[in-house]
Amino acid sequence: MARVIHVFRQPERFVAGTVGQPGERTFYLQAAQEGRLVSVVLEKAQVAVLAERIGSLLEEVARRFGAEVPETTPEEELDTEPLTVPVEEEFRVGTMGLGWDAESEAVVVELLAATEEEVDEAVVLDDTEEGPDAVRVFLSPVEARAFASRADLVVNAGRKPCPLCEEPLDPAGHVCPRQNGYRRTTPLAEN
Repeated sequence: MARVIHVFRQPERFVAGTVGQPGERTFYLQAAQEGRLVSVVLEKAQVAVLAERIGSLLEEVARRFGAEVPETTPEEELDTEPLTVPVEEEFRVGTMGLGWDAESEAVVVELLAATEEEVDEAVVLDDTEEGPDAVRVFLSPVEARAFASRADLVVNAGRKPCPLCEEPLDPAGHVCPRQNGYRRTTPLAEN
């Protein structure tokens, strides 16, 4: 079967979002352009890494190429709307690629479908006929900064971390390994 590459050269929207309650959320990246909508599933850690790496890439691009890169996201550029429904999974992301297209002065994000085989790095940011399905999105520096800001908000909107071990706190309780699994069941009596 031929490889499908969804290319968004001027996306109207490229955002990270979730479906579900904290602790049971499914993370998506969603790209939209001219009536086309593609949603892919990925792990929370992948969203966090992508946002961090985009920030690092923008700093490097500004330093090396003198590109105009905003240090923060202009408020009018931050997309706070929910994911567009229906959210239909195109594929689960396995490998992500990130680059800078000097010709169009755009950050290029490539998301490859998870496969059983190891992915040859030649298929990342390439149009070869063989390889996993992919989504390729071109973002201006402002759009890339806005994507990273929203992705950070989405990742941090889940369960609060335990102040001792950084593991997520569950509404039903938390057995903290830093306290050797000890959980107080009754409040301390006042002296």
